[in-house]
Amino acid sequence: MHISEQERDALYKVIHSRRDVRKDFLSTPIPDDVLARILGAAHHAPSVGFMQPWDFVLVTENETKQLIKQGYDQARLESAAQFDESKRAQYESFKLEGILESPVGICVTCDRKRNGPIVIGRTIKPEMDLYSTVCAIQNMWLAARAENIGLGWVSIIHDDVLRKALHIPEDVEVVAYLCLGYVSQFKDKPELEQAGWLPRENLSDLIHDGKWGK
Repeated sequence: MHISEQERDALYKVIHSRRDVRKDFLSTPIPDDVLARILGAAHHAPSVGFMQPWDFVLVTENETKQLIKQGYDQARLESAAQFDESKRAQYESFKLEGILESPVGICVTCDRKRNGPIVIGRTIKPEMDLYSTVCAIQNMWLAARAENIGLGWVSIIHDDVLRKALHIPEDVEVVAYLCLGYVSQFKDKPELEQAGWLPRENLSDLIHDGKWGK
């Protein structure tokens, strides 16, 4: 299948305009067919040994979101205490989730036993199934941006909070909790870059020619 220049440019536009959205969510519902396309993009991610280890738990009930938000609030306090004083106030000023505001939450999991104990590509690096699941999340992120829908990854939360709230089995790994919804705006730059938390690294400094350090 040939990719035209216009299609190529559209892909790069989506990649460069993707954002981790924490606020500016609208209450506008996501149509079922749009959500299906986004999940379909996730399901077409590459996976080690074609094991497709992912599952997607859709969260729309406010009661469940409240439980998850409580878990986030506790984890945020724990996290703030780990920063030194020069960074703590700025960290605490950031809004780092949209659990209650976003119409849909998605918990992405990894079933590490799917398709048997021996999987092509996991014989030496067993963690490849987790990496595959992250590829599915990235596909979802880009598909959402192509649909003009915001997505934010809430990593400041303990797995057991999500496991309990969503009845996730103990032998299934929790990988991510995502907030999904239409937004009032997409920022020109990532929020933390815009706020001066960290700059974007120079790509030329990260490329090594032949051997590390060259």
